[in-house]
Formats: sequence, structure tokens, C-alpha cells
Amino acid sequence: MVAPAIQEAEVPVLGQEVLSGFHIPMNLKYHPGHTWVQKERKNVHRVGADELAAVLAGPVDRIELPKPGQWVRQGQKVFAFYRGNEKIEMVSPVEGEVVEVNREIAENPRLLLEDPYGRGWLMTVFSPDEESPTRNLLPSSLIPAWIRESAETFYRFQPQLAGATAADGGRASKDATAALPLEKWKEAARALLLS
Repeated sequence: MVAPAIQEAEVPVLGQEVLSGFHIPMNLKYHPGHTWVQKERKNVHRVGADELAAVLAGPVDRIELPKPGQWVRQGQKVFAFYRGNEKIEMVSPVEGEVVEVNREIAENPRLLLEDPYGRGWLMTVFSPDEESPTRNLLPSSLIPAWIRESAETFYRFQPQLAGATAADGGRASKDATAALPLEKWKEAARALLLS
């Protein structure tokens, strides 16, 4: 469900891909917990973490993925990103059976930061109901306001980044959360990743 503070944009910004310092391809569907969905073929969807989630996770030591054949529900915690023994979790944006997980990202977790929309994808899911994967995902017209609100929350945890990024229209640093104390990292994850 979309937060009440987010209002429909007057004019959807469909071509813009860098919003509030984060690369957000507008051809994807997004869950409010910062996961994305892309239809691969009938009833099969690829899933990943958006760039804000990847930057929030930061350089992780390992990624825990669901098992192929496992049934996942939309909003269920199914991914975990580890720094040492500490973890943050993410929810699935869709419901269905896990068809495949990205073994490459399991072996090389840096792909999450380096290429979250390409080689850093997390899983593919078969959804028997063709319409169900897009239920409860953000309409395109809300994405700019949603990412702005999320970026404000993100920068509240790392205030020294907000001015630099906003002033030059630049991108968020890939190691933006490296200096965050562990509890702040987890608090930011709970707030932004809906976990």
C-alpha cells in the first residue's frame, strides 16, 4: 500500500531515470519495499532490489535467496543481505513459485551494488494468475514522489550526503551507508525496505 503522504504526480515523469540521486528505470514495476519486477514472459517475472535498496545494503558479504520451488507471497521477507553476522531483510514484490535464483549474485554479492537492474537481479517467479504480480505495485505516476520521499528518509540517516547530492543533481554514493552505526543501518532498512 502506498504511504498517504505520496500524492499522484500532476505530470508523470516517465522518461526520467535518475530521481533524487538514484537510478530508477521507469520501464519496471516497483514495490514500496524497494524491489522491482519485470515481466520476462507469460506468468514469469524477474525480481530484484532497486538502487536505493542496493545502496542502503551497501557492500555486503553474502546474500540469502529463497530456494527454487519455494512459494513466496507478496510482502513476505525472502531476501537477506549480510554484513558479517548482521543482516537486513527485503520482501518479495510478487506472489508465486520461485523458478530460479541468481547464482551469480550469491557468489558475487557486489553485483547488487554494481548492477542492481542487470546482473544483480535476485530471482524469477512463476505466478499462475497473470494479473497478481502487478497488484499492490506502485503506479508509474507515483514513482517520482515515492522515490523522493524514500530518498528524504535515506538522507535523514546520512544527512551529510543530502546536500551534496541535491546541490549537484548527482547520484548517491555506493558506499553511503558504510559509516552508519549498525543500529542505524537496521533502522533505515526497516523504514525503507518495509521489513
